[in-house]
Amino acid sequence: MSAAEIRPATAADLRFITGIYDQAVRQGTATFEIVPPDLAEMTRRFDALMDGGFPYLVATLDGRVAGYAYAGAYRLRPAYRFTVENSIYLEPSIHRQGIGLQLLQRLIAATEARGYRQMIAVIGDSANAGSIGVHTKCGFQMIGTHPDVGFKFGRWLDIVMMQRALGEGAITVPAQP
Repeated sequence: MSAAEIRPATAADLRFITGIYDQAVRQGTATFEIVPPDLAEMTRRFDALMDGGFPYLVATLDGRVAGYAYAGAYRLRPAYRFTVENSIYLEPSIHRQGIGLQLLQRLIAATEARGYRQMIAVIGDSANAGSIGVHTKCGFQMIGTHPDVGFKFGRWLDIVMMQRALGEGAITVPAQP
């Protein structure tokens, strides 16, 4: 497993984050976006997560951003306020080196520290064995598969839903803000 520095993302990282996501949109099925968002849109998304107090992390190797992960609202209705959805993206050259696992472990810790109780993974394409494996290693349970809900690269794609309790999960009632 490669050692990476995991740290909070900053606005200065966004051009690298945008490049990583651009490649994921153009070449992968982890995201169902078809047109890669530009730096201005990625900045808007980053600012919204920061304003919401959500964790957003980057992994650097030799001083360069090689991957990132963040948690955001699972749904906007108030009853979902203790549940987050996670996202992780890596440069293709560092897949299967343990960086995604390191990012997810730190992201889980950061969301638990903020009082969240559940984390949902919405994994694009059930053939995405790497992402499913990383989530399984981090204690996520398979919830189900939504078949044929996305159409990209001329084929139908499904999504895999996985879930993990954070902290005390549903064992206790969370403190109200």
